[in-house]
Amino acid sequence: MVPHNGAMDPGDTLQDLYPFLHGGRTDEAALERALLESVRQKAQDSVDTKARFFEHNAAGVVAVAHAVADIYRRGGRLFAMGNGGSSCDAAHIAVEFLHPVTAGRPALAVQNLVADSAMMSAVGNDIGYAHVFVRQLIALARPGDGLIGISTSGNSDNLLAAFAKAREMGLVTIGLSGHDGGKMAASGLLDHSLVVDSPSIHRIQETHVAIYHIIWDLTHTLLAGERGGLSRNAP
Repeated sequence: MVPHNGAMDPGDTLQDLYPFLHGGRTDEAALERALLESVRQKAQDSVDTKARFFEHNAAGVVAVAHAVADIYRRGGRLFAMGNGGSSCDAAHIAVEFLHPVTAGRPALAVQNLVADSAMMSAVGNDIGYAHVFVRQLIALARPGDGLIGISTSGNSDNLLAAFAKAREMGLVTIGLSGHDGGKMAASGLLDHSLVVDSPSIHRIQETHVAIYHIIWDLTHTLLAGERGGLSRNAP
């Protein structure tokens, strides 16, 4: 049923898209075809989103790799942060640098700021969730270190607060965001801002993974000349 204003009722829209969810006999063959087509479309959208991003942002990715390599050359370390699914990306970044899976590449120091649940819940409970990363940076970070923050919206208050403190403390600031970059991209707090222009949170997250995998690889390539010194204590 279409209302007088011409807008389609949300319930009708869902029923048109997914009729098998609204009673009646399910055409199993039609459902299977629809699911297979959904897989095809989503997979292609993921490929297209990454292709568009790297076509327009390859130089920005290389610039971030140079910045991260310079942090390690100076004896600094990287800090990673995010919320929700992006907190998993922060953990993933830390694992990639701390435990490189490619033979001959040294471990590089990264601190995952989402790892300490006791600390985060204490700060969140006592003074507010916006401070959970700031407090850790105050205690742990030093000038010349780097901070990478991941947010699909670019609007996370705790990331913005941490980036502001990081700039104040002399850290290199790197942001991965989506959509139009949100407040992070517009804040002036980022030395490097990589924005995945997509309306889909999932496509943004999938592209973020590709971005930091490539940054990790390029960083090690740039540090190859110093590999012996960096890996002196590695097993």
